[in-house]
Amino acid sequence: MAPSVPVFRSAIAAFIEERLAAKLAKLDADDPKCAALREQYQYLTWLDDAARRVRQIQLVTHTLKPIHPDARGSNLYAPPSTLADYPELGSHALAGMHADDVVGNAAALDVYKLLKLQIDGRSLLDWLRDGHPDAVAALSDDADDAHTLAEAFVGIAQPRAGGPASHTYAKQVFWLVGDDPLDDGQYHLLSPLYPSSLAHALFAVLNEHRYGEANKLAREALRARRDHDQPFYSYPSLAVQKLGGSKPQNISQLNSERGGNNYLLSSLPPIWKSHKVRPPTGASVFDLFGRHDDVRRLVHGLRHFLESSAPDRADGDAPGPKNNRHTRDIRDRYYADLIDELVLFGEELQEQLPANWSAHADCVLHEAEQLWLDPYRCETDPKFCASWMAMDWPAEVGQRFANWLNKQLAQHLPLGEVEMRHWRKELLVDERLDGWARHLHRQRREQDAPAYIPTRAATREAT
Repeated sequence: MAPSVPVFRSAIAAFIEERLAAKLAKLDADDPKCAALREQYQYLTWLDDAARRVRQIQLVTHTLKPIHPDARGSNLYAPPSTLADYPELGSHALAGMHADDVVGNAAALDVYKLLKLQIDGRSLLDWLRDGHPDAVAALSDDADDAHTLAEAFVGIAQPRAGGPASHTYAKQVFWLVGDDPLDDGQYHLLSPLYPSSLAHALFAVLNEHRYGEANKLAREALRARRDHDQPFYSYPSLAVQKLGGSKPQNISQLNSERGGNNYLLSSLPPIWKSHKVRPPTGASVFDLFGRHDDVRRLVHGLRHFLESSAPDRADGDAPGPKNNRHTRDIRDRYYADLIDELVLFGEELQEQLPANWSAHADCVLHEAEQLWLDPYRCETDPKFCASWMAMDWPAEVGQRFANWLNKQLAQHLPLGEVEMRHWRKELLVDERLDGWARHLHRQRREQDAPAYIPTRAATREAT
């Protein structure tokens, strides 16, 4: 059931009384201005003045002032329901949840606050827009005056007289709409406006993610490395654009509600940050390799897959997934990704550490791993170079890698010599582009080493 005339009138009267009380609170009781204020804030007097001042403000969704504070061109009221639907994010995505903005004389914003009064779940402006008879009648006992007032208030969303106009300070962009960029006639001249409603929605979402209690709990769980049932939101390199300086209300009403703050998401490409590479200190680098996040994720995924049981496994079947092509394909994908990580890991040490680092007296790294990770030591160390050229070290590295992987997986799986030989063979014959074997081929050519390196045939003989 819609509200009645007394309900609308009571809400409007309370709004006017509240504003009068705020004015009187700043004056002494015997101040002669008090009587003038009481006269000014009479119900009909105040509404008549509000209907006059409402022409000084305009309801908008896209504003010009944020482009340049002195621009005098047109603003635009285009609620999402009037916009075309595009796959890209835009104001059209705010259907059912957009906030209207208001621009114009900041001294007349109290009129907009009146029109935003919530009465039975809807704003007074919405009731008036629908032409609800009780809402209109509540404005004045005289029917003609009531309709005149209602028409004036509803006009807040109408475009200003004179039609759309740009301004010297507004941005303008020539946009090619045809196929020939040399033809001036195939361009449209666009004047972009600031999507105030969209910016306000973005501000609300990011503020909730930055300061809301739910994201705070998710952040604490992330730092403590605990599971959490809610996602954690983070916006790196977030910028805040201040609009309006100390008077954000001069830009727009929504800008004033945000204190002039407008969030800008970073659109820069990520910057690669290389961590400082130090010479390995242990007898093997595979423990260091296993601490890399991507490696841990892959080993965990492979172990979890090998530990999983086939849904249709019958009693008496061996534990784990069924031994079929599907299982082997998944296993091999995990292993190929691990080899990729190993190649990247080796290249990082080879390229970023100075040649001869393995010759330091404190280096206790296994000789095969020294030969793998410090190839340029060959240029100054003849004995080391002879060992490198002998090409026995790739097989030894493959053996050590297979031992390490078996150790990572064997905690809950019955793995043994067969699996270890399989890991070693797959590494040594990995002839994919940028695979382990291809990488060895390139190094051999650089060092002018003998042609022999472990090949698929040689490895088959070895296993």
